[in-house]
Amino acid sequence: MEHTQASCKEIVEVCLLAGKIMLENGGETYRVEDTMMRIAYAYGAEGPQSFVMPTGIMFAIEGTETTTRLVRISQRSTNLSKVTTVNDISRRIAGGLLSPVEAKRLLRETECAAPVYPLKIQLILAALASGCFLILYEGVWSDMPAAMLCGGTGFWLLGRMARLSSIRLFGELMAALAVGLLSYLVVRLGIGEQQSTIMIASVMPLVPGLLITNAVRDLMAGHLVSGISKGAEAFLTAFAIGAGIGIALTLNG
Repeated sequence: MEHTQASCKEIVEVCLLAGKIMLENGGETYRVEDTMMRIAYAYGAEGPQSFVMPTGIMFAIEGTETTTRLVRISQRSTNLSKVTTVNDISRRIAGGLLSPVEAKRLLRETECAAPVYPLKIQLILAALASGCFLILYEGVWSDMPAAMLCGGTGFWLLGRMARLSSIRLFGELMAALAVGLLSYLVVRLGIGEQQSTIMIASVMPLVPGLLITNAVRDLMAGHLVSGISKGAEAFLTAFAIGAGIGIALTLNG
């Protein structure tokens, strides 16, 4: 099936937009490439080529001169709901149910959609997760409110620092530092008993679990550049969290 220059441009735009949304919201590199290729083939493109890294996406259709595009990814977060929505749109495209114009409109709506859970709900869930991790690590039930307070405060500060500073690792360091200092404070005030357990449970919402998982899955899929870069980012994030806790322990000691 042959396409005019304009239709090829539309296909590239749809593929790049789908890939951009997935990569910015926690999608694996190999899954992003696979989705883009499936969309392109569904629209009849011949010889599509994609190259995805954590910081950028390149996509082109062979036999054309003006459809090679590059999109830079500057912000990444975790919103698997948007990844699921893009996958659903991709399946509808593969089934011949959506034209490029319709698909692009739906993708734009997905890109601009608000988070599934408001910030208040995220804070509550982070606090509950900290309390549950405390019990998982064999802490005492009486320390659960303290762990929830520390974990919720650290998660709130992480989101706050993300708005104030473009350096992501600085946010993790400050959030972990706040968790360490607050854990020491609640124990000194008699609200908690086991400082170390409270501290460990409270930093768990800050741990880059999805990033580590994606790094391993990309390495297993043969995407060495993306896997190594994501692994390095996860290591630096973990280092920032550890440094924040270390500074707090030093100040408390």
